[in-house]
Amino acid sequence: MNLSTFMVKYLLVFFISFPFLSFCQRMPDEIYFPSIHSVKLFQENNQESIPLINLNSSDLLELHFDDLDTDVKTYFYTYQLCNADWQPADLSSFDYIKGYQQQRLSQYRVSSITLSKYVHYQAILPDRNCRPTKSGNYLLKVFLNGDTSQLAFTKRLYVIDSHVGIYGKILQPFNNELLQTHQKLQFTIDITQLNAPNPIQQLKVFALQNYNWNEAISNLQPAFIRGNQLEYNGEQDCLFESGKEHRWADLRTFRYESDRVARINKDIQPNFVLLQPDGNRTNTRYIYYRDLNGWMDINTVENANPWWQTDYADVVFTFVPDGNKQIIGKDVYLFGELTNRQLNETSKMLFNPNKGVYQKNLLLKQGYYSYSYKTLDAKNPTAHSSVAQTEGNYWETENDYMVMVYYRSYSGRHDELVGLVTVNSRTGRAGY
Repeated sequence: MNLSTFMVKYLLVFFISFPFLSFCQRMPDEIYFPSIHSVKLFQENNQESIPLINLNSSDLLELHFDDLDTDVKTYFYTYQLCNADWQPADLSSFDYIKGYQQQRLSQYRVSSITLSKYVHYQAILPDRNCRPTKSGNYLLKVFLNGDTSQLAFTKRLYVIDSHVGIYGKILQPFNNELLQTHQKLQFTIDITQLNAPNPIQQLKVFALQNYNWNEAISNLQPAFIRGNQLEYNGEQDCLFESGKEHRWADLRTFRYESDRVARINKDIQPNFVLLQPDGNRTNTRYIYYRDLNGWMDINTVENANPWWQTDYADVVFTFVPDGNKQIIGKDVYLFGELTNRQLNETSKMLFNPNKGVYQKNLLLKQGYYSYSYKTLDAKNPTAHSSVAQTEGNYWETENDYMVMVYYRSYSGRHDELVGLVTVNSRTGRAGY
């Protein structure tokens, strides 16, 4: 092969792979088309679950989303393999996708018996003609007309090849100042089945509360190593604000006002829904009730299909600060799956000085929504958010914690997901 022929083939491969390489830099769980709403990716028949499948198994995921442009479009999807920190893996898509590199979303329904007009798209993943072949973190990327530059949205997706055992529990912190306001996650990793000569360097461990990647704790190191047991029980490790049980908004019907709805105007489209004002809960006593820990459930109490036979409404959330005065130096955010668990302009609330309240309008589909309010330093948006000034922190609060273990062999080129466990702060509490 002469030099010119080699260069032509090299450039051809580069430009074919370029869209995948460039657009894998996109943020996870981000929506780029303003017409896209109600994006859900979950384990089959369980809306309150993370999109996790076992490698080479028959596990299935459901993908659902709406396009409010009403005209039918041609959407495609693909997978992008990422490392533990969600940066793109140094692999070609041909190395981790079996079958077609892109797959068309061919299943859709135009909304019916609704006042809101939209096209609902759905799919069962992975398709047998386009499926991941390696364990790890993936970005599911949905784009228009087979053109990756027309990216509609991205969602996190996990493929696990279990090789480690994880045993966790929730404790009260040792620090007396945090004893009643924080929860401590303590866990042990059993690497007996994992060929890891140097686990300290080869393992990456992440801990999350209520599937919140913004506050994920990483770079964890074991406090003790006992044979094949790695014990993560350092005094200052894995401390989380306890928060309170999440607030809720029952929007499963617009025919009548539920307990959290103040007023519904059905004379305009989309419907207008004003929720009851949410007050500051920092000084109220803790009361346990079952919540969804920030998830949303697309559903309806009417005899209809919730995916394409339910309406949308312009929903107004109102947070009332103490004394109806703006919280100095802080921005307030509406947080939960309804805002993609993001702290950005979509979730940021605006202070109304005339009413002395923070407000946020969201276009939401009928369903049951779980949420909370968080504050973030206005001058340092990279700092951790907090619920200390909006919800309050109580040790007794029920939360879900997730431990994720990634492994890279000495010859590996990406981080494999080899272990994952969920620990509940009530059922996983010592002595409970």
